[in-house]
Amino acid sequence: MAFDIDMIKAVYAALPKKIEAVRERLGRPLTLTEKILYTHLDQASPLENYGRAKDYVFFSPDRVAMQDATAQMALLQFMMAGRDKVAAPSTVHCDHLIQAKVGADKDLEVANDKNEEVYDFLSSVSNKYGIGFWKPGAGIIHQIVLENYAFPGGMMIGTDSHTVNAGGLGMVAIGIGGADAVDVMAGLPWELKMPKLIGVKLTGKLGGWTSPKDVILKVAGIIGAKGGTGYIVEYFGEGAESMSCTGKGTICNMGAEIGATTSTFGYDASMKRYLEATGRADVAELAEGVKEHLTGDAAVYADPSQYFDQVIEINLTELEPHLNGPFTPDRAWPISEFAKAVKENDFPSVLSVGLIGSCTNSSYEDLSRAASVARQAAAKNLKAKAEFTITPGSELVRFTAERDGLLDNFEEIGGMVLANACGPCIGMWDRVGAEKKEKNAIIHSFNRNFAKRADGNPNTQAFVASPELVTAMTISGDMCFNPLTDKLINENGEEVMLDPPTGVELPPKGFDVEDAGYVAPAEDGSGINVTVNPESDRLQLLTPFTPIQKEEVTGMRLLIKAKGKCTTDHISMAGPWLTYRGHLENISGNCYIGAVNFFNEETNNVANYAEGAEANYMAVPDSAKTYQKKGIGTIVFGEDNLGEGSSREHAAMEPRFLGVKAVVVKSFARIHETNLKKQGMLALTFVNPADYDLVRQDDLVSITNFETFAPGKTLNIELKHADGTVDNIEVQHSYNAQQIEWVKAGSALNKIREEIANA
Repeated sequence: MAFDIDMIKAVYAALPKKIEAVRERLGRPLTLTEKILYTHLDQASPLENYGRAKDYVFFSPDRVAMQDATAQMALLQFMMAGRDKVAAPSTVHCDHLIQAKVGADKDLEVANDKNEEVYDFLSSVSNKYGIGFWKPGAGIIHQIVLENYAFPGGMMIGTDSHTVNAGGLGMVAIGIGGADAVDVMAGLPWELKMPKLIGVKLTGKLGGWTSPKDVILKVAGIIGAKGGTGYIVEYFGEGAESMSCTGKGTICNMGAEIGATTSTFGYDASMKRYLEATGRADVAELAEGVKEHLTGDAAVYADPSQYFDQVIEINLTELEPHLNGPFTPDRAWPISEFAKAVKENDFPSVLSVGLIGSCTNSSYEDLSRAASVARQAAAKNLKAKAEFTITPGSELVRFTAERDGLLDNFEEIGGMVLANACGPCIGMWDRVGAEKKEKNAIIHSFNRNFAKRADGNPNTQAFVASPELVTAMTISGDMCFNPLTDKLINENGEEVMLDPPTGVELPPKGFDVEDAGYVAPAEDGSGINVTVNPESDRLQLLTPFTPIQKEEVTGMRLLIKAKGKCTTDHISMAGPWLTYRGHLENISGNCYIGAVNFFNEETNNVANYAEGAEANYMAVPDSAKTYQKKGIGTIVFGEDNLGEGSSREHAAMEPRFLGVKAVVVKSFARIHETNLKKQGMLALTFVNPADYDLVRQDDLVSITNFETFAPGKTLNIELKHADGTVDNIEVQHSYNAQQIEWVKAGSALNKIREEIANA
């Protein structure tokens, strides 16, 4: 029986009448996205036709998922909320803290020893508050969710940007910060601005070397890294129905790379097959009973331009395999043009490492297609010329793949199987030689390829491709190799050619596993104590933030004026810093250390004027602490899409902890803007983006009308320059009345605790 089956039954039982009411209220056919959103309205938001990209709406998600790096801070916050048990089904997944180095068994052993304190904390908090716990080695959160919890027509939130993976099973699944998770776990509604909609019509059918991964790589090339911000992407058409459920998950997973709120597909036969194969025939049966409500209306798909804000059409039959990169996942290259791009852009010509797996591409189908390439390579007397690693997505997939010989296929050509964890995808990779910072190229089937993300080396050029294409490129060791047209020389000196990959959607002998890694919580957790050692450098109980006062936004100093792309990786790096995700003071030592300082184009080196008019240059966190000790507030300025990438709320909590009062940019990534709001900070945008150029590093900065802060009203920022001149710039914001209450209370959590105490 599926997890939380009674909850799923209740959702489906109520669905027909809810859909009928929504259709009557909106007076038109409905997209799948609208069906899911409107049937999950919280009672705080009555049924009405909400304006896309205009109205804030309250929702009641069906469940919450957290990975271990973000769960620490989320649960530390939840412990302050005053609840005895989570109000919505919730899970914790230990996947981020396992460093890849020598292989699965040893790496997992090291992680269990090194992270024992954190794992004990997470398991005890989960046990106390009724949260399902998945042990280290069980697998990557998004693969576990797809295998166990996702269900068509449901709505979930998760403390990881790739929560969107569950869209492959017809959900609206949205990545959020931990403070948002606390809302839902505490039984409060969750707020989101009603998103706009992009419809992607898929025609034709995939074949040969082309895979679902190439669909999203193509879409990323069309839309760009921020083109999906504020949108939900809904895929439909004959091409969508021809793909596997896990292939759909891959496409939804990487929707985070275009900034989309989430992506989703309508329920079809592939989802039914996947539910049945993963032990959820009961959910499949329920879904079959309401399947007309689990996809968009036929009229919508017949005339999509009338119902979506933007429509894209892709013919899968004509789609080429793609490689995207380097340094951004939306720089798209069809395989037929990639060799030319390597030469013209001076990309490294030798491939150093190929990596397959991750939350994006670690299904049984993915591994079977890549293994088919490895098998024929071995039969044709070829070995991998580049280093080759394989990361299974879950113990269920790993155990089944091992049983069926797929892992042996990889090892036969030189592959190394890593633990069922995030590993190199998030920088948890102890790569030999990375510290030399040499220029090199890697190709992986992960989702992100920002500079320094995988191995910490800013000169590693990472490209994203499908697992089967990565495997072929790794066998060649040549960045200019095109497996569709090019031959290889085998170890006998013979010319051979790789055939197109073959694979199976689901294991012919079914899935199998000895220990999936799940630990159920206690029925009654009241007697369970959760302790945090005050001397710990890994965990630290939180102290509530105090509200920002007018005097604190008067005479502020510039902490950093960030230049160019500034993702959450730049603001709060992962990799080794994951060690401190549960210790706000310690992890604040990485605050903005990866951001480029506009004034000297260096990282982690900014001017500080705490001692007077003469600049002292220091690391960003040190500068913040120096100002903080002097009682001087600080402000950050940035450019477009600030906070792109991972959902990590540490990128908001760290500057808040270090005394930053406001972040002013040309535009924000959605999750980061929300995270700043949740922590009681000011997230502001230039009315005139060119005003970014007026900011000087030695300015005294004041928000002169902070006391008038209100929905829809602009604020004025005064830049008092050292030469005595003054510039005033107008900034706007998207705070509604409730979010302004968060600022007045010091944080959203302070407001929650106050409301629960007064209930």
